[in-house]
Amino acid sequence: MALRTLSLDDLTIDDERSFAHVALQARLKQALRRSGHRFLVPAVSAPISWDRALFLNLTFWGAQDGADVLCEDHIPADVVAHVAWHHVVSRELARRSADRAAPPTTAAMFFAESIASAFDLYLVGRLLTNAPESDFITTQVPLMSECAQEAGQSEAAFAAMLTAVSRDPERAFEDLRVMLFDAASALVRSSGHAEAAETLDGFSGNRFGQLLHHYQLSNWILYARAYATSPLAADPVVAEVDAVLRQAPVSLDWLAEHWVDADRPAAPR
Repeated sequence: MALRTLSLDDLTIDDERSFAHVALQARLKQALRRSGHRFLVPAVSAPISWDRALFLNLTFWGAQDGADVLCEDHIPADVVAHVAWHHVVSRELARRSADRAAPPTTAAMFFAESIASAFDLYLVGRLLTNAPESDFITTQVPLMSECAQEAGQSEAAFAAMLTAVSRDPERAFEDLRVMLFDAASALVRSSGHAEAAETLDGFSGNRFGQLLHHYQLSNWILYARAYATSPLAADPVVAEVDAVLRQAPVSLDWLAEHWVDADRPAAPR
């Protein structure tokens, strides 16, 4: 199957109107556009299956071409934000690194993915009340609900959790970001089943512990073990920024102010 390369402007962004009230969504889209990020789509008119695209993206996550495989020349609005966060975080961590050409550390991989994934929950909080019939809500919330129920959470408890997320999506973002980053960082150091199971148990009481497996941490960990030069090495740059986010009144505001628009050209005087 031949794949052709397209820019963000070549794609149709699905469900974008549902995100119109989320100002940060538009800023992330512009950051991704400025980056020149490329996407791979089938060279012929027939789309490839979702399973095929998912396999290619997960198996070759972080490939040298840096492109994301799409089923066709359409991309969901939430995926635009997810890809943009990966670009923004990688760019800003590289700027702060002593060796900008060095491959990303395990901590950097987990840090970027935890931010991108936690932003999905922030979007759930923003769209639940403003665009409850959006494609994003009608597809993502049932998946989250299924995961939570498999982990033992009742429907009533899940509904209460969503209500709390919609009341304060910024707090939900940071709480989930911290959980995902801490869980992945601990699990990558686990020596086997027993230690990993104990680590997972340690997050069962977390506010979002019932959603842990929704985020497919096994893919994060396997990728880090396969590609990171020193999977267990500390990353002082990530540690510093992580500490800043944990102490910030609203971590998402800090990221938006200091990172999202950092590459935007200065306005002419």
